[in-house]
Amino acid sequence: MELDFEGETAIVTASSSGLGKASAQALAAEGANVVVCSRSEERVDAAVEDVRENAAGSVLGVEADITDPDDIAALVDATVETFGGIDHLVTSAGGPPSGSALEIEERDWYEAFDLLVMSVVRLAKRAHPHLVESDAGTVTAITSTSVEEPIDSLVLSNSVRRAVIGFVKTIAREWAPDVRANAVLPGAHETPRITDLVEAAVERGDFDTYEAGLDAWAEDIPLGRVGDPRKFGDAVSFLASDRAGFVNGASLPVDGGRLRS
Repeated sequence: MELDFEGETAIVTASSSGLGKASAQALAAEGANVVVCSRSEERVDAAVEDVRENAAGSVLGVEADITDPDDIAALVDATVETFGGIDHLVTSAGGPPSGSALEIEERDWYEAFDLLVMSVVRLAKRAHPHLVESDAGTVTAITSTSVEEPIDSLVLSNSVRRAVIGFVKTIAREWAPDVRANAVLPGAHETPRITDLVEAAVERGDFDTYEAGLDAWAEDIPLGRVGDPRKFGDAVSFLASDRAGFVNGASLPVDGGRLRS
């Protein structure tokens, strides 16, 4: 399926690694001009090189901390200055600290809200004038299946990420028909984060091989495997494309069927 993003521009946040990077790669391969960002200049430079490998459009790297309003403004401004506008915004962010309700300190709640929620709000509002000017404006928020079913020892993710869904649902109505807004709920994928966790478990002796450790992550997934980040990126690209032009306000699980709700 050709998604045809030629001439369109997408910002993808937290895109130096993991599912953000996979989304940037998929959009770039389909012809979009893609802006990748990270707090680390070194990671940005490396990501730009990786995304360019199969890109049909141009790739720009911007060092930006998405919890900093000034950095968000600079990210949007750099995109518009380079490409003339913004057609698609894909928001992603690293996960907050793990812990139970009694373990997490009050300051952690504020920091998680700033990282997971206010970054999306600030980015979407800053990009809004440009998205409205586009004939293809979309916002796609990468969240987690924790917005549907709590995950043990992740009280911050379970609680705070739900606000992103409320925001996406709201702008899907308020900004339509000019802008579509959707959320993607990833389950376990073979990202560098999971790779590191599995390798550490093998070193501890929890598993004999990397494959055995990966199989353990897939035990409660009906498809019997963890996800491929590249295919997750394809799902994000589809939602942003005109092929999904009647999809608005949706929360799409990409989790191999693990969610029961």
